[in-house]
Amino acid sequence: MSGDRSTPDGVTPFSLPLASPLATAAGEITERSGFVVRYDHRGETGVGEATPLPGWTESLDACEAGLERALDAGAGGEHSTGLLELDADEAPAARHGFATALLDADARADGLPLYRWFDDSRTVESVPVNATVGDADRETTVGRAEAAADRGFDCLKLKVGARSVEEDVERVRAVREAVGDGVTLRLDANGAWSRDAAERAIQRLEPLGVAYVEQPLPAEDLAGLADLRGAGVAVAIDEGLTEHSMAEVFEADAADVVILKPMVLGGPGNAHTLAMRARYRGIEPVVTTTVDAVVARTAAVHVAAAIPDVAPCGLATADMLAEDLAADPAPVSDGSIAVPQDPGIGVDRDEVRP
Repeated sequence: MSGDRSTPDGVTPFSLPLASPLATAAGEITERSGFVVRYDHRGETGVGEATPLPGWTESLDACEAGLERALDAGAGGEHSTGLLELDADEAPAARHGFATALLDADARADGLPLYRWFDDSRTVESVPVNATVGDADRETTVGRAEAAADRGFDCLKLKVGARSVEEDVERVRAVREAVGDGVTLRLDANGAWSRDAAERAIQRLEPLGVAYVEQPLPAEDLAGLADLRGAGVAVAIDEGLTEHSMAEVFEADAADVVILKPMVLGGPGNAHTLAMRARYRGIEPVVTTTVDAVVARTAAVHVAAAIPDVAPCGLATADMLAEDLAADPAPVSDGSIAVPQDPGIGVDRDEVRP
């Protein structure tokens, strides 16, 4: 599980195999490698996780170097100085690891679960989540969708874009007929469509009651995303947030939904702030993971729980890992993920391996 590389104090490397290979824009991955981060603050030891993802964040080596700078600068309780060493655009995973450890310690010191450290006005027992059906032929897609619906998921996410628009529309149609109108369908094109293909797809998908299409165009095409809005299927931006700031997305009116990955955005605090800014502008935030281990995944659950009336989020990803760093305090049941109520993140720091 862990590597043999030399790392700074407070940082421990790990590598976790995936249950099955995962296709990403940067190629197929078979494991998730990163660092467990521990930081002492306000008489508590907080635990964080920095798990870079190729194509989304800095490299593993750059992440380690960033954590070393931050922990050196933050020695002796100078946590603000440590955070200043990490730019969220240049080293988001490293910043996530350090910031999460800091937030965990803060919330522990205040005796609050992390989501209530963000917003102490509500108690939230669970957050709705979607099931990822993925990309497969029509028969397999329908089978996976029916199985997810039988497990209690009422929101499903299908991958599109690897086939022709016509084939994908028929896959979606078959799923809609199989699960009925009471199940929300979301699609993720991962930037695969041209403008013409996206327009054609949305026109044909609108009668099928698709809630939104995630990243229908390449990440750089904000103007194209803006032009697709208002055609009956909402437009979500995901990869586009690696190319553009949220301010640029707002200025371009490029999205109805924003997909927020705390690991990519530099930490739970950044993700929560951007979620509330989006909500203020009438844009729906959806919190997802980057197939993280239990520390980062649970922190993302707290971010989602701190958003009032949050839409189903992409947090049901624990089963994508063949191993994990510790017991999962946020299990999924009947389409919802439990929100830990213990102080801090809710992950037992003494159990976190390595």
